[in-house]
Amino acid sequence: MKAEHYVGGVFRSDGPAFPLFSPADGAEIGGVPEAPREVVDDAVAAAREAVRGPWGTSGVEERAAAMRRIADGIQARFEEFVDAEVADTGRPRAFAETVDVPRAIGNFRAYADLLYGRPERAYTTQVPGWSTGGGQALNYTVRRPLGVVAIISPWNLPLLLMTWKVAPALAAGNAVVVKPSEETPSTATLLAQVIDQAGLPSGAFNLVHGHGPGAAGEFLTGHPGVDAIAFTGESATGSAIMRNAADHITPVSFELGGKNPALVFADADLDAAVDGTVRSSFTHSGQICLCTERVYVERPIFDEFVERLGARARELADYGPMISAAHRDKVLSYYRLAREEGATVVAGGGAPSFGDDRDGGFHVEPTVLTGLPETARTVREEIFGPVCHVAPFDTEDEALRLANDSPYGLASTVWTRDLSRAHRVAPQVETGIVWVNCWNLRDLRTPFGGVKASGIGREGGEYSLDFFSEPVNVCIQI
Repeated sequence: MKAEHYVGGVFRSDGPAFPLFSPADGAEIGGVPEAPREVVDDAVAAAREAVRGPWGTSGVEERAAAMRRIADGIQARFEEFVDAEVADTGRPRAFAETVDVPRAIGNFRAYADLLYGRPERAYTTQVPGWSTGGGQALNYTVRRPLGVVAIISPWNLPLLLMTWKVAPALAAGNAVVVKPSEETPSTATLLAQVIDQAGLPSGAFNLVHGHGPGAAGEFLTGHPGVDAIAFTGESATGSAIMRNAADHITPVSFELGGKNPALVFADADLDAAVDGTVRSSFTHSGQICLCTERVYVERPIFDEFVERLGARARELADYGPMISAAHRDKVLSYYRLAREEGATVVAGGGAPSFGDDRDGGFHVEPTVLTGLPETARTVREEIFGPVCHVAPFDTEDEALRLANDSPYGLASTVWTRDLSRAHRVAPQVETGIVWVNCWNLRDLRTPFGGVKASGIGREGGEYSLDFFSEPVNVCIQI
């Protein structure tokens, strides 16, 4: 499909086009317009007008109804969204059909339900009482929109993670300017078409395409007319955006990288732990920020776990490509580095050969490594590919020390049949979310985000509405 900007209710293609490639076979599949600074300026100005006008002053029921119309619009074009997501990412079609598009629909419906059921969280809460030293007074809190929100979304789960921010930002009454990854522009353009047909006021939703540094991303995150920034992506990019936002003291919500640990205790259901680690390490070829790259296994079951995990990794077939040639080369460079650092390659470790068009794509093998020290770069640095390193531990304290010895802190998994251990260990793992005997089981109402280099703030349910709105106290003396 044709990627276009969407600014102030108008589709446009300003700027020179750059090519879009299929990760599956390397073929060029389209062109994407690179938004010049003037288009970003127009988008921010249109968003500002929408905030001052009909969208920013709209009521809770009106916004909830709009969220439902958007969800219905995505549902009506379900297969188009699946086709676009598969074309841009190269992921298996079943993943887009069961995760990407349904979750996007769910994001809009969840915030419609939250607004309708708890309007005070999105609009107003009351706190009557007494003022200190000034006699009797009535205090209440009004939650008003932040204003213009810049949303920078990544390439790994393009539609899901974009709507995860767009839905609550719009629900709270903000206007948004979205800059999707230059690698995955198609579902963002489809979403703009759906929102256009859903009848939102002009400027409530705006879309600009382009790159990051020195381009649309930097123009947007450093724009003086932007009131808040929500970003998902690499930690280094988050640092750059924070520096860009600092000049205007713009609030930020960041979900960044991870080097996520799994702790597998000897009393775990071994079948479930192996199955869960296959999912958490190799789903979408490891290109999910929640994927496991460090696996720590209690010594009595270490050898059997490694043997079974390696066998499962070698059996994987339809696991999808890396997003680009550059990312494929990065992941393969870590496979080489692991060997240089002394790793034992249990499974994978290279690029597959299919004997068909996929050999022109950006595939790497699911890989299981052992034998590296904790100081190795392969163990310390986020690879963002289908790879994990497995190491043994002897005590619960050692397992926690190994899991927490990382600059990252996004997600973790704990595998144990011991209920007391689960409740004891989980709160001590320094990550924003801890899954016990499962992985990526999500309730959209719960807080989501990381600690340390993995992010700032929390998203999900009322936590997102809290970020995307500003509480203002009103005090009236009686």
